[in-house]
Amino acid sequence: MTDIKLNEEQEAMLAGKQGVARQMAMRLLLDMAATAGATELLPITSAHLSGVSPLTGGLGLRQFLARLAEDPQAKVAVPTTLNSAGCDEAQFEAMRIVAPDFKEHNAEIVARYTQLGVQPTQSCIPYEWEGVVTSGEAAWAESNAICFGNSYTGLVTNRESGLSALAAALTGYTPQYGLMLEENRRPNLAVVVTTPLADPTDFSVLGDWIGKQRQPEWQMPYGPIPAIKGLPAELNHEQKKALTAAAANYGCPLLYIDGQGERPPAAFQARLKFGQTELQKRYEELAPETAVSLITIGCPQASIGELRATAELLKGMELDPDAPPLWVFTSAANKAIAEKTGLANAITDSGALLLENTCPEVVPYDSSWVHHVLTNSMKAEHYIKSGLNGIPTSVMRLHDCIKLALGETAVYAPAATRTSEETAVTPTKSATRSAKKLATGYFTATGHGLPSQTDFSVTAEAFVTDTPITLLGFVNRETGVIEEPGHPADGQSMAGKIAIFPKGSGSTVAPYVLLELFYRGQAPLAIVNTEIDQQSAPACSLENIPYAYQFNDDIIKKINNGDTICLKREGNQVTIDVITRVS
Repeated sequence: MTDIKLNEEQEAMLAGKQGVARQMAMRLLLDMAATAGATELLPITSAHLSGVSPLTGGLGLRQFLARLAEDPQAKVAVPTTLNSAGCDEAQFEAMRIVAPDFKEHNAEIVARYTQLGVQPTQSCIPYEWEGVVTSGEAAWAESNAICFGNSYTGLVTNRESGLSALAAALTGYTPQYGLMLEENRRPNLAVVVTTPLADPTDFSVLGDWIGKQRQPEWQMPYGPIPAIKGLPAELNHEQKKALTAAAANYGCPLLYIDGQGERPPAAFQARLKFGQTELQKRYEELAPETAVSLITIGCPQASIGELRATAELLKGMELDPDAPPLWVFTSAANKAIAEKTGLANAITDSGALLLENTCPEVVPYDSSWVHHVLTNSMKAEHYIKSGLNGIPTSVMRLHDCIKLALGETAVYAPAATRTSEETAVTPTKSATRSAKKLATGYFTATGHGLPSQTDFSVTAEAFVTDTPITLLGFVNRETGVIEEPGHPADGQSMAGKIAIFPKGSGSTVAPYVLLELFYRGQAPLAIVNTEIDQQSAPACSLENIPYAYQFNDDIIKKINNGDTICLKREGNQVTIDVITRVS
C-alpha cells in the first residue's frame, strides 16, 4: 500500500473535524489513491456529478444523499455542476411519466445536491455552459463529458464514478493516478476510417462501433483510447460531441483524431478498420423494422447547432398527428438561447416538445404506449434499450427522424446486409469467444485490498466473467442478474456470490447500482477485479463490501464460474483460494 502524506487540511477532513461527509469522502479518495499507487492528492479546479435521475441513481442514490444531508458541514469545496435529471418538472405532465412518485423523488435528489452547494445545472454537457472551468485537473463524472473534456479541451480528468466525483467535490482533491498522468493518456487502439462521414450520427455510429470491438485480452485499465485516422481535417462541435459520447458507451475516456493536435506516443494493442460496409451494415441493423412510438433528439442534450438543424427541418411545418411524437432534449442554458433566437418557436410550433434539464436515457418511459423509440444518438440507443427501460431503440440520421415525425416517410425494414471482402476487425483474435476450458486442481493467489477495510473472510460460489460488466442498465438493480445480450454472463446473477470480473464499463452512475443492490440485500458478497475499478471500489469503500484487486496470478483464467472459493484478508494481505471445483 502507498502511504500518502496529507497536508493539514486533508488531515482535518480525515479526522472528521470538517464533518462526517468530508471524512467519508477523504477515506474513499485515500482508498482509490492507495489502490492505484498514487503518491499524492491533487487540488482540482472543478467537478461534475452524475447520478441525478431516480431511474439511474435509484434507491441507492437517494439513501446515500439522505445520509450526507444529516451533516450540516457537508458542502462542496470547488465549483461543481450537476448532470441531467430524470424529467423536465415544468413539463412533467406532457412527458406522461407514470412511475410512482418520480417527480417528487427527482425534486428530492436535485434539492439534496443543491443543499451541498452544487450548481443545479441538470445538464450532461457542462462543457457547453458559460463559466464552467474546462481546463486543469478536475473530477468529472458523466461518461460523454469526460471523453469530450479530455479529448477537445484542456481538461484532465479520470473517468470518475458519480461517487468518486462527489468525494472529490466535497474535499477539493483527487488522487494523482490514471489519466492524471501523461503516460496513461497514450492511445492504445488504432482505428482507420476509410469512408466519408458527415452527419453527426455517422460519428455516433463510429464511436459505438469502436467500443463494440472490445476483446478480453486487451489490457486497457483506463479504457480504450483510440487514435482515429481518416476523418475530416476539421470537425464541427456536433460531430465531435457525437463521436465522444458514443465512444464513452464502452468506457473510452478520451480519443485522438489524426492531424488535429499533438498526441503522445502510441502503444497500440489492436488495429481496426471502419469503412462503408461497416457504416452501412450498422445503419441497416439499427433501422426501425416495426412501428415507432416516440422520436427523441438530443443525447447528450442538444447543442445550439443541433437545435438549429432541428429548427430548420421543422420551420413552418406541422408534425403528422398520426406519426410518433417528437421530443427534443436540451440544457436550460441552450433552451434559453433558443427562445431568444426563435429556434424554440420553430421547434414547438411544429408540435414537438422541447424539454430541458433531462436527457433521453434517464427518463422512465410509459411502456403502455412507448414500445419502440427512434433516435439519432447511439448513446441514447445504448441505454434506452438497456434494463433502464428495456425498450427497443432504432437509430437514423436527424433528417430521417424528422421526416418520420412529419409523416413524409414510413417505417421501413432494412435491406439485406451487403457483403464485402473488406475485413472490418483486425485484432489478433476473433470477436467470437470460445468456451472457457475448465480449470482444475489446487489454486491460490494473493492480491490487494482497500486500506479502509479490515480483516474479512468470505466463502461462497464464484461468479466469473472475462468481460467488463456494464452495471448501469445491464445489471438488474433488484436481482443482480446480468441483462446484456451478447455478454458471456447474460442471464446469470452476481447476488450472494463472490463476483470476479475485469472491471465495470459504461455509465459513471454504476456505483449507485451496487449501493442499491447492497441496500436490497442482493449485492455480491465480495467483489474482485483484475485492476482497480473506479466503479466498483467506491461503493465497496463506502459500505464496506469486501473488495480485492490485482492478484499475482490469473484469477479469471484459473477460477471457474461456479467454483466454491474463499476470499480472505489478514492485515494488508488478501488471498483467494479455490475450495471445490465445479464439475
